[in-house]
Amino acid sequence: MPDKKSEKLISFEREALPLMPQLYGAALRWTRNPSDAEDLVQETFAKAFAAWGKFEQGTNLKAWLFRIMTNTHINLYNKRAKDQAKTALDDLEDWQIGMGESVTSTSTRSAESVAIDNVPSTVIRDALDQIPQEFRMVVYYAVVEGLPYAEIAEVMDTPVGTVMSRLHRGKKMLKTLLSDYAIQEGYRVDKEEK
Repeated sequence: MPDKKSEKLISFEREALPLMPQLYGAALRWTRNPSDAEDLVQETFAKAFAAWGKFEQGTNLKAWLFRIMTNTHINLYNKRAKDQAKTALDDLEDWQIGMGESVTSTSTRSAESVAIDNVPSTVIRDALDQIPQEFRMVVYYAVVEGLPYAEIAEVMDTPVGTVMSRLHRGKKMLKTLLSDYAIQEGYRVDKEEK
């Protein structure tokens, strides 16, 4: 008869591990580096396994794992930014410090901005960067990750109606920002649509 730890492992392997390829795909888009993506997914699954007893069976496992991965990515990104800032400060010479040259972690970008950097087209990425963050991440999860409204709501801890509204408004902002580019590329843009 399997003990409680074995049951937990079997349950986790059966339910969570099939979602690993989807999480890896997202992690790879976020990190742009297979090794970093593997590390992020591994850390995500380690945290998920440790918290497996807290997961409510019957709720959305994929959204729960994405939430853990998003938070893990933000934490790892912030840690790396702080480490890079510390290393950069350690490498400064006294004369550089005296001249007021400094490196601070406040100049680093958010993990959400890094995630948007993983959108394939630079034109689209630039347009996404101009959209306020609350709209940007909803558009990212819906368009790039292909998550349904309910999962986005769970990941972002936001009501579904808010997700739908932000997605609509975010897409409208994107359309406005990209219409000039579309015209430049020879696409017809109706005045009502712009």
